[in-house]
Amino acid sequence: MPVTSYNYSAVRDDVRKRHHLKVSVPTIIHRAKAGGFYLPKRAQKIHDREVITNFAGELVQHDSSWHLWSPFATEKWHLITSLDDYSRSLLFAELFERESSWVHITSIESVVLRYGCPLKYYPDQHSIFRYVRERDKFTPWQTAQKFTGEVETQFQQVLKDCGTDLVYALSPQAKGKVERPYRWLQDRIVRTCAKEHITKLEDARKILKELVYQYNYRWVHSTTKEIPMHRLETAIQEGKSLFRPFTIKPPYQSSKDIFCLRSQRVVNAYRKITFKQAELRVPKAVPRQTVHLRVVPNVKKGLAEVRMWHENKLLSVQLAKHEDLGLHI
Repeated sequence: MPVTSYNYSAVRDDVRKRHHLKVSVPTIIHRAKAGGFYLPKRAQKIHDREVITNFAGELVQHDSSWHLWSPFATEKWHLITSLDDYSRSLLFAELFERESSWVHITSIESVVLRYGCPLKYYPDQHSIFRYVRERDKFTPWQTAQKFTGEVETQFQQVLKDCGTDLVYALSPQAKGKVERPYRWLQDRIVRTCAKEHITKLEDARKILKELVYQYNYRWVHSTTKEIPMHRLETAIQEGKSLFRPFTIKPPYQSSKDIFCLRSQRVVNAYRKITFKQAELRVPKAVPRQTVHLRVVPNVKKGLAEVRMWHENKLLSVQLAKHEDLGLHI
C-alpha cells in the first residue's frame, strides 16, 4: 500500500468536507503530536533532471502505478495518469484491473480527443512504451536480433500517427512533477477507500473521479500557485498552448484506425488470414499479399473490430472474440 506516513492536509480536507469545519494544518499537527500520531519527515531525493515547459501541451507526463489501493480489496489495481507539465492538470486518470498496451492507448485517445495532440509525451522506459534489447530478452524481437530503437511498440505507433514525439525519463526522480500528484492521489485514494470499506474497482473509480476533480478545479498547486485546470484554460485562451487539433489523415476513415492495436498477416490461397485462433476471410484481397490489421477491442462486449488494410484501401471490417485473437484486455 502506498501510504507510509500521516497526511495532515488530507485530515484537514476530510474535516472540512464531513463536518464543515475549517481548521489549519499546524493545528492538526499540534494535536497529532500531542496524541502520538506524528512521524518526522524523510529526507527528499534530489531530482536528476528537471523538465521546464512554457506552454500547455508542450509535454505530457505519463505514468502508471500498481498498488493495493484499498486495504479491503483482494487485488492490486493499476492507476494510469497523464499530466500536462505546464499547468499540472491531470488530463487522464483511471484505475484498471490489469495493465496492457490497449489501456495506455485508450488514455492517449482520451487526452487527444478532448484536448488535442500534445507536442511530446514523457513516459518511463517500461516495455509497453519502449523496447530495450538487453532487458526485454524474452520477447519475439530478441530472436530476430532487434536492437533498442529498432522496434516500434504499439504505444509509439499510436503517438506517431498523432504527430507526437516521445521523450523517456531516465529515472523516477526525473518524473518528479507527475510523482507529486501521484502522492497526492495515493494518500487520498487509500485513506478514503479505507474509511468507506471499498472492495470493488467500480467504487474505487468513483472516489478517484471525485479526487481528480478536486485536484484539477479546487486545489491550488504548491509550485504554480494556481488551480491546475484554470491555469490550463488561461494558457489556451492566451495562445500559450501547443495542443494541436486531432485530424484523421487520409486514407484512414475513423479514429479507430489511429487508436488501435496493429499487426499484419499474409493472405493464404483461400483468401483468409490466421490471427492466433481466429481465421478471418478477406474477400477483396489477393493471395500472398500482406494486409495490415487495425484491431479495436471492446472490453464490455468481449469482441474486437478487425479493420484490414492494403495499399491505403480498406478491404474488410470483421468482428472476432478477444480470446480468439489472444487479447488480454
